[in-house]
Amino acid sequence: MEKSHRQRPNPSSSSSSSTHFRSQKFRSNPTTKDGKFTKNNNPNAREDFVKPRRASQQVQQHVDDSSNLPVLLGTCPFMCPVAERVQRERLRDLAVFERLDGNPRKTSSDLAVKKPILCFDILSEALAHFFPLRHELMEQSQYAVQFYAFCIPPVTLMLVLMDPFCRTISIRDMPTSDLRPLPVLEDTLDYLLSFLDSSEHPFEVVHDFIFDRTRSIRQDLSMQNIDNEKAIYMYEKMVRFHVMSLHKLRSCTNENISSVHYLNMEQLTKALTTLFNLYDANRSSESINENEAEFHSFYVLLHLGSNSQPTGESLSLWFCQVPIPIIKSKEMCFARRILRFFRMGNYKRFLLTTAAEASFLQYCIIEPYIIEVRELALSCINNGGYKLHPYPLTHLSKLLMMKESDLVSFCGACGLEMVTDEVGNKSLPTKQTTFCSPKGGSQSYGFLNLEPFER
Repeated sequence: MEKSHRQRPNPSSSSSSSTHFRSQKFRSNPTTKDGKFTKNNNPNAREDFVKPRRASQQVQQHVDDSSNLPVLLGTCPFMCPVAERVQRERLRDLAVFERLDGNPRKTSSDLAVKKPILCFDILSEALAHFFPLRHELMEQSQYAVQFYAFCIPPVTLMLVLMDPFCRTISIRDMPTSDLRPLPVLEDTLDYLLSFLDSSEHPFEVVHDFIFDRTRSIRQDLSMQNIDNEKAIYMYEKMVRFHVMSLHKLRSCTNENISSVHYLNMEQLTKALTTLFNLYDANRSSESINENEAEFHSFYVLLHLGSNSQPTGESLSLWFCQVPIPIIKSKEMCFARRILRFFRMGNYKRFLLTTAAEASFLQYCIIEPYIIEVRELALSCINNGGYKLHPYPLTHLSKLLMMKESDLVSFCGACGLEMVTDEVGNKSLPTKQTTFCSPKGGSQSYGFLNLEPFER
């Protein structure tokens, strides 16, 4: 079966939207040579850890053709190579989940999980080609790496670091004993995802561990060019993890949680892009993977409500490259309706459709925009209502699909005051000039008489 490696274009919103709701911005990182874009003529080239590419910005061929690189087959039988495990024990570089009996200097093959290759390590190795006598110094000091990085032309350094995994630098010297074969990678991923049910540590701690170690799994898959059905299942699990994290991280109160959100979204986009490439590589005739429509719907929903300016082709052009069976699937039809309602400001249809049709994972993506839509509805009612006729709280509760107690709290967060009549019924006076966006904006309210997403 001949495999097609068609690259996905970079999505963005249509600029014709008349409202302030715009699609998600996805930056692309096209590589250049002498300031010009060139096509990648290697049919076996796959990418990971990169943004979706536009059709008009094809990535150039690697500095060293990856077809000349050796085919690697990992032989490491453990979740973490022995040499790395010993070194990290010595440096006390063990996550809390890897420590044997809580000892920060002791672990085991059943606990330690391989860490990803970091950009600092790769840059240090790249600079060693230019400053071989300073290699030892750069291994010991990050500041030395930064200093010597400024001593060579930026274009030259870019060409050396061009590949997504710097395969031209590291793969030739990568011992197979440091790479885990597919069965070990599958077991490692299942082991990592088992921590999602852990209640011993805050979720941000659990997320940090899984987030870091799944990157290493993706690196090992890419270095060995594993692109079969099992790789698809693994990427689907990793994408689900990042989507669920969107929901769980919102309840975290860590002061650095915004950067964690950003990094999680970044890795979600990269993993999803690679997953689409894997779908294409394993497609036969017009058949589609059983979960393909669901994951394409995630991609569409990620375009909700960005204030960023679009940098790529429109989402409508991206749809042109999606197979017809996926376009017609119920998951994609739902995502497209939600996107349309959001851009039109049709808050009633948006909320009703979300409550009736969204899956849990789809809800995890939509969740932050529900409060934005409710804020829009409250603003419209406040500005468009008749001042002498306050809006009854019971009617507003049904419209916004919120419990009355939550609605009172939400109105207060928006700077609006409630009034109570002589019978005790509450209502919302309109034309209030104190309306404002909720501060913090991260609090989430459920749906009235419907709690399908509480998991």
